This record gives sequence, C-alpha cells and structure tokens, in this order.
Amino acid sequence: MRTGGATRPGLVFGFGLALAVVTAGLCAGCGDPGSAGGSTAGRTTASTPAAATTSPEDLCTRVVAHWSREVLDSHSYGDYQTMGLSNGQYDILREVVDAARVEKKKHGARAADELIGREARAGCRDWYRTGGPSNGPWS
Repeated sequence: MRTGGATRPGLVFGFGLALAVVTAGLCAGCGDPGSAGGSTAGRTTASTPAAATTSPEDLCTRVVAHWSREVLDSHSYGDYQTMGLSNGQYDILREVVDAARVEKKKHGARAADELIGREARAGCRDWYRTGGPSNGPWS
C-alpha cells in the first residue's frame, strides 16, 4: 500500500476529462452564430439579426405618454422620480396632462388619449433636439 506522492493514472485522466467537458459546456454559444465556431444546424440564415434598439426620443415618448394617461385618470401628479422620469420629462408630462384635461372635457377620453400621444412625441422630440437630459443633473 503506497500513499505518499503516488498518483493514480485513472484519477488524473478523469479529472482532465471532466475539466474539458465543463470548459466546452461553458463556451458553447460564446461565438458568433455566423462564425466558424458557432453551430448553424437547423438555421436558415447565416447570421442572427441584431436586436432592435429604442431611441432615447422614443423611450421618452413612451414613458411620458404612459404616465400622462395614468395621471389624467387619477387627477394627481405624484413624484416624478417614482415614475422613473427626469425633471425634463416631468415638465413635458405636466404640459401634456394639462392639455389633455381640456381636450377630455371638450371632446372626450378618446380625443384626450390621441392628444397625449401627439403631445408627448412633440415634447420629447423638442427636448432631445435641444440636448435632452445632458443639460444638467436634474434635466
């Protein structure tokens, strides 16, 4: 019975094999699908299309329009930070909601909803044209 410093070849081979399997498993899918390293089995195209991105102006429009509709229905503004808005976006929201309230009284909820979409887009477009949130820490 030898115990001091002797190695068992099967143990070393098994450890090496296990390490290779784990490494291969971790690296699977790491390469570009269209490259030689990626698998193309079952695919009809050579590469995967890039994910669509949302422009800052479009994102601003979405959040301002969403919260404008919420505020119009609840008749309270709340805190802009809890809505995830910047001060500049909140300024746009207040103008949009004020106009939507007038529109709702005159022409109904559907007209107010349409106005919110238009005015939020126009406000965010103008805001980003003049620099958007880069005007300072609270803009």
